[in-house]
Amino acid sequence: MSSQVSARVVRLLNMVPYFQANPRVTRDEAAAALGVSRKQLDADLEQLWMCGLPADGPGDLIDFDFVGDTVEVTFSAGVDHPLRLTSPEATVILTALRSIVDVPGVVDPEAARSAIAKIESAAGSQRAAVEESVPEEPGAAAAVRAAVRARRAATLDYYSASRDSLTTRTVDPIRVVLIGDNSYLEAWCRTAEGVRLFRFDRIVAATVLDEASMPPPPAVQAGADTSLFSPETADPSLPSATLLIDASAAWMFDYYPLRVVHELPGGACEAAMTYASDEWMARFVLGFGSAVQVLAPESLARRVRDAAGDALRAYDDVAADE
Repeated sequence: MSSQVSARVVRLLNMVPYFQANPRVTRDEAAAALGVSRKQLDADLEQLWMCGLPADGPGDLIDFDFVGDTVEVTFSAGVDHPLRLTSPEATVILTALRSIVDVPGVVDPEAARSAIAKIESAAGSQRAAVEESVPEEPGAAAAVRAAVRARRAATLDYYSASRDSLTTRTVDPIRVVLIGDNSYLEAWCRTAEGVRLFRFDRIVAATVLDEASMPPPPAVQAGADTSLFSPETADPSLPSATLLIDASAAWMFDYYPLRVVHELPGGACEAAMTYASDEWMARFVLGFGSAVQVLAPESLARRVRDAAGDALRAYDDVAADE
């Protein structure tokens, strides 16, 4: 909770200078620029409107002028400049940027180079090592970003973890979105005839085609729809498993499409996960040992128990032979 409060305080302190630099900006434009939802922006504006010096009157409060859907600062109460990074903070951010650029697909290398250069410049560091500090992105991820920038269609060789299969499909790229710690290509899939999200580290190969990307206009105008990734909106024809996940395996939520059903004392929780193949799901669960148990369906739980029993008997047989 404290980290959420701290993040909001930082955002609030930076919002007033933003609105001063962008008079009469619309709420939707501001929300997009600040990386928050419209609902959160409205809540932040309401909070800021009541900020000021203690024990003083309304004249000392931060004040806004709302005309239609636009926002303009009429009194800043001295909050005139964005927060500045201290040397330790700049060092931490630079270290984090240089570490995540080594992970394929997480960030756009060009954006990372620009950010590193700006931070080093502001911190008084030399820019000479910027190009060397950010490696080139692997071929598949680089091709995907190139297709998005050039607005070209592309073919993808994509590994689906839930189906344990590799497929080739032609897509019309829309945009690159970041969900959690992973980058995804949002694109119109010509095979599925719908918008799909393709996780960067599961794109085995990508080829930019010599034809324009032409996703249906409604798909582009709708904005990034991360609900496509959510288990709640998965294909209803696919089965869903209820898993008991120990606190030691909580990191799974960063890598797999899991939905928390019920939180338990000690950090454990029950979670739901949609899957396509019983065989794949059984192997998936067995890989986590005792940290993950199948609560439902019973057929999947029985399959996991049988596979674990077969493995133990095989181990005992080998040990007896030795």
